[in-house]
Amino acid sequence: MRAFALAVVLFATPAVSQPIEYVYTKFDAKKCKHERGKQVEDYGSWLCPGYEKLNVLLSAGDQRMYVTYGSGKQKDLAASQTFPGFNDVYEGTVEWRIEKTDGKARPFATILRWSTTTLDDENDDKPVAGQVLVVTRLPPGGVCHVGYVDARANPNANELAQQIADEKARAFQCGKDKPAVAGKTSPGLHMPGG
Repeated sequence: MRAFALAVVLFATPAVSQPIEYVYTKFDAKKCKHERGKQVEDYGSWLCPGYEKLNVLLSAGDQRMYVTYGSGKQKDLAASQTFPGFNDVYEGTVEWRIEKTDGKARPFATILRWSTTTLDDENDDKPVAGQVLVVTRLPPGGVCHVGYVDARANPNANELAQQIADEKARAFQCGKDKPAVAGKTSPGLHMPGG
């Protein structure tokens, strides 16, 4: 009986995890392949190089943007996720969070800084520029937003975003789980779904 209890404890103890690596890539929509929109307020879409076989896919309309990652052939939730306020991310640096499994490197999440409009609580008609780090889950299993960090309200915003990516992205279920908001949020900044 004692040996059985010990075996259960050892089985329940997580194995030593592999260190998580990261790579940075940059994109600029002006240098990416652009396909014009077909409707009013549809600015089109951009196909930008990313990491390995995962492209950075941008689309925009009505002063809001959408960012997803992959081949562009798949339908995923990230392609329809944006902020309630006007926002843009026409250029940026993507942090790709990477794990090694069986000697192969696999990116499992990204972190990207978005510019977004907020309203200052003291003066509702005065727009204030916001900056939010968006953590996105990568395939297999869907591409979607996992979490958000207000980069202006949190001096450790990068660390908070990395923590969301490393702890939540791999098990996150797109369309079922609710994205996390880590740290403080500036007055007037509305996160998606909040």
